[in-house]
Amino acid sequence: MTEIAVLVGNPQPSSRTRVVAEEVAAQVAERSGATVRPTIDLADLADRIFRFPEPEVDVLRDDVATADLVVVASPTYKGAYTGLLKAFLDRYGTNGLSRVAAVPILTIGSPAHTLAVEHTLRPLLVELGASVPTRGIAFPAAETDDRARIVAEWLDAEWRRLEPVLAG
Repeated sequence: MTEIAVLVGNPQPSSRTRVVAEEVAAQVAERSGATVRPTIDLADLADRIFRFPEPEVDVLRDDVATADLVVVASPTYKGAYTGLLKAFLDRYGTNGLSRVAAVPILTIGSPAHTLAVEHTLRPLLVELGASVPTRGIAFPAAETDDRARIVAEWLDAEWRRLEPVLAG
């Protein structure tokens, strides 16, 4: 059974970024028959991200690395992803995500940040060994209420690239 992990790097708990990431995971799961694991919201772990070792954080790190697909989401901060997300991803060694496919998402407040997902988050995931078969999602935070339609349109456009990854 294909499993999807959701990793959210917003410092605010239960954020719009989380809602968008969960929508992506839910629609991919519905279309593919995959299961979605519980969301890892790094806001809940912020006080422990910089502790080494930290058993709970390390278990979640391993959980992401064993998923078939990981939806990685962050708000855009200074034209990139958050430090919170980067600190979590820094727990992986070279090729730590080598068996994982990833969908990068940045929630954006301005169209000026549209390319940030491709220029910042995608290269980080690839550096860690993840396969990134689709375009990243630069999701306008102001359109969160319309997320079902926006995600469905993205998924329709990207499905031919994503489906083979989910099929095994």
